[in-house]
Amino acid sequence: MTTTETRQDAPVTQREPKPWYVTVFRVLAVLVALAGLVVFFYYAFKLTLTPVNDNGQAGGNTDPGRSLRFYLDRPTKEAIFQLGGNLVLLSPLGVLLPIASRRLRGPVRLLLIGGLVSLVIETTQGLLVMGRAFDVDDVMLNTLGVVLAYLLVGRKLSHVLRGRRR
Repeated sequence: MTTTETRQDAPVTQREPKPWYVTVFRVLAVLVALAGLVVFFYYAFKLTLTPVNDNGQAGGNTDPGRSLRFYLDRPTKEAIFQLGGNLVLLSPLGVLLPIASRRLRGPVRLLLIGGLVSLVIETTQGLLVMGRAFDVDDVMLNTLGVVLAYLLVGRKLSHVLRGRRR
């Protein structure tokens, strides 16, 4: 008997259909995640795209690590505020996107999405918003925050609320 014959003779197992309340719960989880994304984007864009009075001090940074070194040379409280703020800013994407869609699971996908969203925000700041400037280190920290949030919370939560991939 060949392996081909064995596979053909093996009984096909069918998955049990999910109870109706599991489907309703998952639909509600997606709706809550989508609503959370709308609220998140509103506040994220309001926070990052609102002009500020910087007294002409905003300077762009395209040199990776320059702002990070600057922040680390500042007093601890200021450094934590700057670095932590950039890590936390887009981190809800790492939790909400995998709940909204199973296709948005995975650290590489979220790295790309988080990087793109952050790049759009930073580019808009640099080109259009008074008192704000483009900073490549902010893009890196924002993106890292999305991936960390996914790895620490988003992956497990999306599996619980949406189930595993088939």
